[in-house]
Amino acid sequence: MQDHVIYMTAALKEARKAGAKDEVPVGAVLVADDGDILAKAHNLTIHDCDPSAHAEILALRKASRKLKNYRLLNTTLYVTIEPCVMCMGAIIHARVARLVFGAADLKWGAAGSLFNLAADRRLNHQMEIVMGVLDGECREIIQDFFKSKRT
Repeated sequence: MQDHVIYMTAALKEARKAGAKDEVPVGAVLVADDGDILAKAHNLTIHDCDPSAHAEILALRKASRKLKNYRLLNTTLYVTIEPCVMCMGAIIHARVARLVFGAADLKWGAAGSLFNLAADRRLNHQMEIVMGVLDGECREIIQDFFKSKRT
């Protein structure tokens, strides 16, 4: 659990970078089974004019280029907010072994809240999911962002 906190803290740092750019503050960190960080990313959908530029997708892309392989076997992806359907699809395609996320997303979440793609036995890859790591901090950063938008 201590490792989860360390890597989620790194993901929160990425989320803050997104918020500073007026992007939805979501951060992601992909970690190899030996503990090495393969990639860090944060949302850049507005900056890049790209609806797929979610933190998770960008982290998967960076790690895939680094490893020269689109299969990211034996990796763990840390994300501040539960991934959406698009991101879960990419995570499953990449064969990520474990997903660890902070706050659930009841409107868009595809790892147990709204949908649970990882548990769908019709798909050819299932992964371990760990929910709620630094939940309060992850929830607070995104709630604060949207509160500031409403005022």
